[in-house]
Amino acid sequence: MTPVPTTVEIPGYLVGTWKADPVHSEIAFSVRHLMLTKTRGRFTGYDVTIVTGEDPLASSVAVTIDLASIDTGNEVRDNHLRAADYLKTENYPTMGYRSTGIRPRGDGWVVDGELTLHGVTRRVPLALEVNGFGSDPWGGQRAGFSASAEINRRDFGIDISLPLDAGGVAVGDKVAISLEIQAVLQE
Repeated sequence: MTPVPTTVEIPGYLVGTWKADPVHSEIAFSVRHLMLTKTRGRFTGYDVTIVTGEDPLASSVAVTIDLASIDTGNEVRDNHLRAADYLKTENYPTMGYRSTGIRPRGDGWVVDGELTLHGVTRRVPLALEVNGFGSDPWGGQRAGFSASAEINRRDFGIDISLPLDAGGVAVGDKVAISLEIQAVLQE
């Protein structure tokens, strides 16, 4: 039996607390519309804190997203998404994610964690790619991460159903989530 290493090596890896640089990061989503295409959007208000541990598998992430910051490029649609049919931001102003563990998978990683949306908390694993660690031109340290997941909006109590005359629904149940995070070392 081959022993399993207790630590994982990542080139340039640095231990510390990191915050997402909002100018160089994005939290986005897409959902099927009219069974034909995907409508895309993003959240412009969020706080992402990543703590990299001595052992990368002991690292953690915590995210808080301001749901009112939703931006699909269409103000009428954004206001509808903020309303009671969907996000109900008056009652649920934020969405949160906190990791519960990290594990290697193939060439990447999985961040196990819990997503709280619309007053409901569910386990949601994130497929994670560590893009790298390095210095920036201003003397700071940065790290890059890409992550993705898929959720079913109905699992979080967002269950509006708008059937189409030709079959199917106006808005799909599955929501793809993608994160591109460039983080800055804080300490």
